[in-house]
Amino acid sequence: MIRQYFHQGLGSLLAYSDHIAQHQQEFRVKEKLLHILWNRGEQTQVVEVDAVPIALPPNHVMTTTYLQQVCYPKQGAISSWSFNREFYCILDHDAEVSCNGIIFLGTQSLAVLALDEDYQRKLDTLLAVFLEEFGTQDNIQGEMLQMLLKRLIILVTRLARTQSVSDGVEGEQLDIIRKFNVLVDLHYKQYKQVADYADLLFKSPKTLSNLFAKYNQKTPLQIIHERIALEAKRLLLFSDLTVKEIAFTLGYRDVAAFNKLVKKHLGSAPATYRKVAVQVAV
Repeated sequence: MIRQYFHQGLGSLLAYSDHIAQHQQEFRVKEKLLHILWNRGEQTQVVEVDAVPIALPPNHVMTTTYLQQVCYPKQGAISSWSFNREFYCILDHDAEVSCNGIIFLGTQSLAVLALDEDYQRKLDTLLAVFLEEFGTQDNIQGEMLQMLLKRLIILVTRLARTQSVSDGVEGEQLDIIRKFNVLVDLHYKQYKQVADYADLLFKSPKTLSNLFAKYNQKTPLQIIHERIALEAKRLLLFSDLTVKEIAFTLGYRDVAAFNKLVKKHLGSAPATYRKVAVQVAV
């Protein structure tokens, strides 16, 4: 089953699929989609994100974005809500849902969230309303579906706050951590130092470092470097760019410095990493 809402003039899409591996080529828009995935089956499914397998057990949800290279299992049915920025922009509506930086990130550190009976009931109920609204053709259908999607995002974000965020993180401090993650996703090609992001957040680098250390988070610099290394990995695996071109794309004029960072995080120099990955694939 696949249901879609598509606005021709805006290019906006919201789709629900009960088997995304089978239906994703039927989406009216296929690029730059965000996905909320839900394993409604009885068997664990494995979703491959940036060539890394991630287990999605029964009655669990996870999110992916267009920044990631995602491969879904063809046999196991994974349900999905899929939408683009034109339908609902999580950056523009951040004050409403506060999800960006918690459930939608360009990293591999994806939260796989367990649904208890109460959350299963909530999502089942919400899905029924979604399906009813997909079948209602009137001039407010888009607004109604957007309201339902916002409700879904809020539910998943609340779940993530309880399961994937460190205990005891206070609201204002969590917001700083969340916004830092968002800024790194947006600016990692341009900004490489903690001080750059501290300026954007109107904080000192020391304040950021102390905050992340207090809640046993990765250091701010580690987050920046891991984000750069992950994008390097994607380009090495899924593009034909040379190592030098990749370095330039990611904001490095010093290719040696780029090679050093990649080797530290991926275990080998870029050219070697790509060569081994190709041999394994073959």
